[in-house]
Amino acid sequence: MAVLVLGAVVFLFPFAYMLAESLNKATTGDLGSALPRPGSSGAQNYEAINGAISLGRSLLNSGVFAMGVLLCTLVVGVLAGYGLARLEFRGRGALFGALLLVQTIPFQLLMLPLYVLVVRDYGLGDSYVGMILPFAVESTVVFLFRQFFLQLPSELFEAARIDGAGELRILWRVALPMARPALLTGTLLTFIGPWNEFLWPFLVTKDADMQPLAVALAGFMSNLRGTVENPTGAVMAGACVLAVPAVVLFLLFQRHFTQTDIDSATKG
Repeated sequence: MAVLVLGAVVFLFPFAYMLAESLNKATTGDLGSALPRPGSSGAQNYEAINGAISLGRSLLNSGVFAMGVLLCTLVVGVLAGYGLARLEFRGRGALFGALLLVQTIPFQLLMLPLYVLVVRDYGLGDSYVGMILPFAVESTVVFLFRQFFLQLPSELFEAARIDGAGELRILWRVALPMARPALLTGTLLTFIGPWNEFLWPFLVTKDADMQPLAVALAGFMSNLRGTVENPTGAVMAGACVLAVPAVVLFLLFQRHFTQTDIDSATKG
């Protein structure tokens, strides 16, 4: 028990330090900054970073980027996962093998050709579509839904086909209602990636009004640090704002990850 408590303290300390620094009027850089100091209003750093980069606009850009990726990834993941799990067609095994192979290729290796294709050929620089397009298909999410649909009893699908249901109707009325754990897991995994993504949006967005919060914070650290009284505190305030949605999403959904409706569907 003591080891678990110690591990939790070590894990949570950086977050506590970040929050405390965001509330302090001045930064000393030592461990004493892990606690808010008397005389700090707690809002000055948030006001400073908002004045420097416009938190509202940056959050909107991050939200559109993350939600666009989430929607595309879940739709493609559900359709492709169902097809690989429940449809019989020639080359299904080879296609699944290619899916596994894609997971071994680092995104950074594809970044240059993607940049040429998206920005130069398609002209999608400084646009939400340009940010979303390379992340619209996530092989990990396809694999997640394939494995989940494979675990569902075959009798459910056979009974639906006997009743005359088409594949899309079977997916919508039979498979998806039981896929809530996979949907929630896929949502959390997919949301965190684009929400914290820095490198690709940094490459394709030159207009400050189109930059997500992670990119805007990096720009602040490079060019606007001298415009605020406490640059470190302002950066920590922005980092806290960036972390809040992912933390809230995890706290809301974590209890659903291990739940499943498969048993109830097969009883009776």
